[in-house]
Amino acid sequence: MARVAVEKSLSQIRKMLGDNGYEVVDLGNWQQVVDAIVITGQDQSVLGDPNMTVTGASIINAEGMTADEVFHAVHERLSPIDHH
Repeated sequence: MARVAVEKSLSQIRKMLGDNGYEVVDLGNWQQVVDAIVITGQDQSVLGDPNMTVTGASIINAEGMTADEVFHAVHERLSPIDHH
């Protein structure tokens, strides 16, 4: 199961991802490896933490996107199927 870190303020997106089989963790819980990170753009400074390492995680900026658009972006990036 793919693990996605999501900002706490994005409750609708958190619910949609969880309801569709993704494991959702709080953004900033860096003890866990995540496959994708969903941010609003307001908290991009979180990703600038020099003590944090993001390796291989897709970062999705949800600013200006609907919950459906964010879900599709996460699903597309984490799906093993080529979507081109």
